[in-house]
Amino acid sequence: MRDTASPPAREMAPPRAVLPHVLDDNDDTPLLAPVTRQLSWERVHELSQTPRHHAGTGPDAEQRLITRVRRTATVQRGTRMKKIFTAAQLPGFLAGRLISGFCYRSTDLADLRTAADLSILTGAQPAPGAAHDVVFVLRWRATDPIDYDIPFAAPVDDLPAYPGLTNIPPHERIGPPVLGTGFAPSRQHLIPEFVTTDLADLPLPANSTIVAHTAAGDEVPLYSYLPEQRAWLRLFGPQWRNLLAGAPGLQIDQEYVATNTDAAAPTTRLVGHFHGELYDALADPPHEFRVLARGRAPHFLLETLARRTCRATWRGVPCTVVRTEGDWLRLRISHPDAQSILDLGAQCVERGIYEVWAPLSECADLHETETPYPL
Repeated sequence: MRDTASPPAREMAPPRAVLPHVLDDNDDTPLLAPVTRQLSWERVHELSQTPRHHAGTGPDAEQRLITRVRRTATVQRGTRMKKIFTAAQLPGFLAGRLISGFCYRSTDLADLRTAADLSILTGAQPAPGAAHDVVFVLRWRATDPIDYDIPFAAPVDDLPAYPGLTNIPPHERIGPPVLGTGFAPSRQHLIPEFVTTDLADLPLPANSTIVAHTAAGDEVPLYSYLPEQRAWLRLFGPQWRNLLAGAPGLQIDQEYVATNTDAAAPTTRLVGHFHGELYDALADPPHEFRVLARGRAPHFLLETLARRTCRATWRGVPCTVVRTEGDWLRLRISHPDAQSILDLGAQCVERGIYEVWAPLSECADLHETETPYPL
């Protein structure tokens, strides 16, 4: 389908440094730490778990050290990524929710296989008394490194920062605190964290999957994403139905196909040019980027590729638009802090993600930004 949208305005996102390397299997950049007799692994881990708050002063030597360590772990085109979530969040993904917020490289979670190991990374509030019997994982390949930021508490070189996330009071957040070092809270491991740029949605690439990790360490494939149909294909057999018992309102024996209503259509999407015409696009990293359509069109490789994200400002706070319903917009704060959450009355829906409904008539600067990807 050709692009016929006519947004109020469109602007190009500011250019940022892009890693040109295309990733092949088993080619992730390793996390490197300068462990010596004077600097033990235990000390490196302690520094990664020491909250860093933006105080207006330059970092000390140890802060610079842990920042250098963190920057050795990078996302490249084709990097295998994971987002960890609970059964209560599963219906949202099957209903059309996109990738957003905190996520991790698969290689950094290789030693975390059981539900108990992964539970701290769900970024969701567990039910009272709930046991960690199963944790769900959304898996995909990164389309481009420009889609991911490190949640540092202060700017580092040309990288943006998310200082507000480190200062949000406990009663206004879900999940563990954001440390500001770029590492997830963990008593044993160094786990590099990433967030989607501006905490915005990312379109699901082809071959994305949802799997379950059990208490025994089993990894059970549940659903596979079909981007042409915007559908989740069920993969599991009847012996695994018990894994979905905690998912509210889920119809276990069916596939999930998004409807074609305007309200259900994602406000973030990929577009690209083929023979001079603009089409909705499909990403199949690391090598294929093609027209999003059925039949022969999937074989039409694109000449350009870009992500369009709808943005707005409400009460002076920059947001991304994640959903529209009539004269109302569902907004997500791009760089949340305690004051912006209070000003908008936003609710925390998962770790680092704050959303609110706003009347369209009160929103200013409604427009689309376009983030180009090099092909």
